[in-house]
Amino acid sequence: MSAASSLDSWHGRRILLLLCAVAFLDFVDASITNVALPHILRSLHFSTQSLQWVPSAYLLTYGGFMLLGGRLADLLGRRNVLLAGTALVGLSSLAGGFAQDEGVFIAARLAQGVGAALMLPAALSTLTTTFTATRDRESALGVWGAVAGLASAAGILLGGVLTEGLGWRWVMFVNPIACVFVIPAVIRLLPRDLPADRASRFDLFGSVVITGAVLLLVDALVEAPDHGWGAAATWLKLGGAGVLLAAFILIERTARDPILPLGIFRVRGLAAANLTGLVGFAGMLSMFYFLTLYMQNVLGYSPIVAGAAYLPLTFAVGVSAGIGSKLLARVGSRAVICAGSLLAAGGLFLLSRIPVDGGYLAHVLPGLLVTALGIGAVFVGVTAAANAGVGPSRAGLAAALLNASQQVGGALGLAIFSAVGAARTHHLRSAGAPIPEATTSGLRHALATGAAFAAAAALLALATRNTREQDPAHGTGETDAGHPPLAASPLPTTEVAR
Repeated sequence: MSAASSLDSWHGRRILLLLCAVAFLDFVDASITNVALPHILRSLHFSTQSLQWVPSAYLLTYGGFMLLGGRLADLLGRRNVLLAGTALVGLSSLAGGFAQDEGVFIAARLAQGVGAALMLPAALSTLTTTFTATRDRESALGVWGAVAGLASAAGILLGGVLTEGLGWRWVMFVNPIACVFVIPAVIRLLPRDLPADRASRFDLFGSVVITGAVLLLVDALVEAPDHGWGAAATWLKLGGAGVLLAAFILIERTARDPILPLGIFRVRGLAAANLTGLVGFAGMLSMFYFLTLYMQNVLGYSPIVAGAAYLPLTFAVGVSAGIGSKLLARVGSRAVICAGSLLAAGGLFLLSRIPVDGGYLAHVLPGLLVTALGIGAVFVGVTAAANAGVGPSRAGLAAALLNASQQVGGALGLAIFSAVGAARTHHLRSAGAPIPEATTSGLRHALATGAAFAAAAALLALATRNTREQDPAHGTGETDAGHPPLAASPLPTTEVAR
C-alpha cells in the first residue's frame, strides 16, 4: 500500500501532480484525434465507414479492460501496473504515429486503450490510498475532478493545434514524449507498494468473460448508430453481452478469488454512485461530439477554432471542481452531484436551442459555461461517492468500476443520442428541408436528450451514499479481507471518500 502523504508537503503535492498528469494523458487520448479525422482519412486511405474506428477503438479497449486493470492493480501492485500501462501507451502511440495504413493505426489505438485501462485505475487508487486525511482527500479529489473534466475539451483544442501546426501524426507522437517524463516520475515519487490483496489468486476465467462482455457491449453501442438499433448485428451483440454478463455473475459467485467480489456491492450507495455516473456522463460527455459537429459542419469553424471554443469550458470546469471539493465537507457528495447534474441539464437544454445561423457568444458560450459548471461538480461528487467506505485492498477495483461506468456511459450516450439526432435529420430531409436546417435540428434533439439524462442523474444521486454520513460501528460492506464489515478497515470510514 502506498505510504500516506499530505498535501501540505512538497512531496505530497508532487505525487498529486503526477497522478493528475496520468489522468490528463488518458482522458485527452479519447478526444485528441477527433479534429484530425479528415487528415487521417486522406493520409491513411480510410473509408468513411472505417474512420469511426479511430475514436471508437480506443473507447472499446479502454472500457473493456478497465475492470481487469483495476483488479491487476490490487493484485500486482499499483506502481507496477501504472508503469506497465504507461509504457504500453507510449509504445502504441509511437506505432500509431508512424502508421502507413489504417490497420496498423487502428491496432495502435486498440493498444492505447488497453494501456490507459491499466493506468487510470492504478493512478486513482494510488490517490485514494495516499491521501488519507479527510481534508487532503477532498482537496486531491477536487484537483482530480477538475483535470478529468477539462481533459476532454483540452484534447480537442490540442488536437486542433497539433493538426494544423505540426501535422496530424503529432496527435500520436505527443504521448511518447509525455510518457518519457511520466515513467521516471513514477519510479522516483511512488514507493514500491506490496499488492494490497496478496493472498488472492488471479481469476483468469472471470477476467476473460467480463472483458469479453464489456468489449461486446461497447462495440454494440459504438456501431449501433451506423448499423441501426433494429439491425440483427446490434441485437446479437447486445444479447451476447447480456449472456456473458449473466455467466460472469455465476462465475463470481463460486470463484475462490473473484476478479469482482460481489460483496463490494454491499458497500452502501456504491452501485447507485456508479449508475449515477453512467447516466450522468452519458448525457454530459457526448456534448463534445455534437457541439463540435455543429461548430464545424454548420457554423463552418476550422478545427483549431472549434477546439479553441472550448477554452472557457476548461476554466469553468476547474472552478466548479474546486468549489465542489470544498462543498463535499460541508454538504456532502449527494448534494454536490444533484446540483451539478441539474446545472449540466440546464446548460445542455440551452445548447439544444442552437439555431442554424447561430453565433458563438450568443448561442454556444452561455450553455457551454453552465454545462461546464455542472460537469466539474459531478466529477468530484461521483468520484467521492463511488469510493466512500471502500478499503485499500479494493481501491483499484472501485476505481475501475467508476471509470468503466463512465466509459460505458459515454458510449451509451453517443449511441442513443446519435440515433435520436439521425432520426430527426432523416425525417426532415425526407420532407424536403435544407441540409443545414435538418442537421441542426437533429443536433438539437440529441442535446435535448442528453439534458434529460443529466437531469435523471440528479434523481439517481439521491440513492448514493453521502460522504458526510458516518457508518455505524458495525455497518455493512466489505473490508480489506474482502468479506466482513467495513469497520475492520484500516482507514476510518469517514475518510474513505474518493
